[in-house]
This record gives sequence, structure tokens and C-alpha cells, in this order.
Amino acid sequence: MTDDKDVLRDVWFGRIPTCFTLYQDEITEREAEPYYLLLPRVSYLTLVTDKVKKHFQKVMRQEDISEIWFEYEGTPLKWHYPIGLLFDLLASSSALPWNITVHFKSFPEKDLLHCPSKDAIEAHFMSCVKEADALKHKSQVINEMQKKDHKQLWMGFQNDRFDQFWAINRKLMEYPAEENGFRYIPFRIYQTTTERPFIQKLFRPVTTDGQLHTLGDLLKEVCPSAVAPEDGVKKTQVMIHGIEPMLETPLQWLSEHLSYPDNFLHISIIPQPTD
Repeated sequence: MTDDKDVLRDVWFGRIPTCFTLYQDEITEREAEPYYLLLPRVSYLTLVTDKVKKHFQKVMRQEDISEIWFEYEGTPLKWHYPIGLLFDLLASSSALPWNITVHFKSFPEKDLLHCPSKDAIEAHFMSCVKEADALKHKSQVINEMQKKDHKQLWMGFQNDRFDQFWAINRKLMEYPAEENGFRYIPFRIYQTTTERPFIQKLFRPVTTDGQLHTLGDLLKEVCPSAVAPEDGVKKTQVMIHGIEPMLETPLQWLSEHLSYPDNFLHISIIPQPTD
């Protein structure tokens, strides 16, 4: 893995200023003040909002509280999607802070998975890491790790410990020198304009004659509508971690440096802002 540690740090420490407001129909004993928080882009909502939950529960009666869930402008926010992905997909053109509404009742069963505990988040996170390693190394790296390595990966992620996490994660980002990259690139492409949750296909980082595939190559093959025709108007933005990488960027480099901690590249395709 090439050593661009500054990029890894910038990705890890990316934050979104957020204002949490209690939904107007929730029953409270006194007025609920908004709660402000810098949300880590790479984490999950249910992992980093304990303080939000406590803040609003203070003004509510116990019998009015059931499972917490969040929404933005009418869209329930999936806790199992990384926070940065949710923001890029739904709110990247809006002003900051990001205004999220907090609910304690009427859980939207059709739209959201339940998140009963931190164990559910850990299980989801580790299953993504394992799926990514199946694509990259036929699961050899993750299977050769000991249970304590898996625990260190999770604890480093949960507790926002960059060095603790990357001491283990770097092994998942290595590949044999003669191969020029991973077996397949773990990626998911999301669009707000379609009912399909995301696009995920097998895609190699290197062509049969040894050339590096780029982000543009991937999009042309699996999501051609995201690539502007050479003489046409750009209709979409392609975002990872709140930036638009150049389409010429090698996919292997992106996978090593701009993957989320679950080892996937989460790519948002959003309509080009018209302002």
C-alpha cells in the first residue's frame, strides 16, 4: 500500500457539523433545545449519538420513549449506511449545519432496520469488512487474523482511534507486489434517483493487459448515466467523502485511501446543483 497517510487521516477525521432537533409531535415535559454535534463521516449514526439520545430523553417521560430514529427532510436515515454517505447522498448541496430530526416513536419499519444494541452495529460492520476481504483477497487476510485482531479493528473504529484501527486495517489493504492490486474492488454506488438501494458488481482494478482501471472506467461500465458525454453538459456529481475525485484516478488508489473503515468505496451519484 502506498504511504499517503495524510489522506487516510483526512478521511478518518472528516466531520459534519449537525443540529439535532426533536420532532414537533413528540410529547415533552418542557421545551427541547436543539443539540449540536460534529458527526464523524466514517461512523454510523447509532454509534455516535448516545449524547443526543440522553439530551432529548431528559425532557420526555419514560413511557413516551421507544427506539430512537433520525430523519432528514422527510427521509428516514439508515443507520447502517456511513454518516458521510448519507450526507453526500441527501444533503451535500444544503447549508451547514446539517439539520437532522430526532424521533422516539412511529418507527418506520419499511424503511429502517432496527438497531437494538452496539452489538448489532459491530455485526454489520464486521460482515462488511469480511465481504470486502472476500472480494479483495478471497477472505485469506481476514481469516488469518486472530479474534483479538478483529476486536482491535472494531474497538479502534468504535472509539475513534486512528492508529489502533489502522495497525490492523493496513493488512487488509495489502496485496502481492506482482498483482498490481486487489482481486476485485469492493464498491457500492448509490443514487437518489432510483429505487435500487445500490449498484455492486465484480470489477477488477487492473485490465487484462496490466493497465490500471480508473474511476471513470468503473462508472462507464456499471453506471454510464453518471458520466457526461464528451460534448454534453455535466448532469451529475460523483462524490466520495464529500469530494469529487477526478475520473482519471486509479481505482486501486481510491480503494486503498478513500474506502470507509468497512473497506468499501461508497460512491454517491447526485444531480448537479443548479445554483
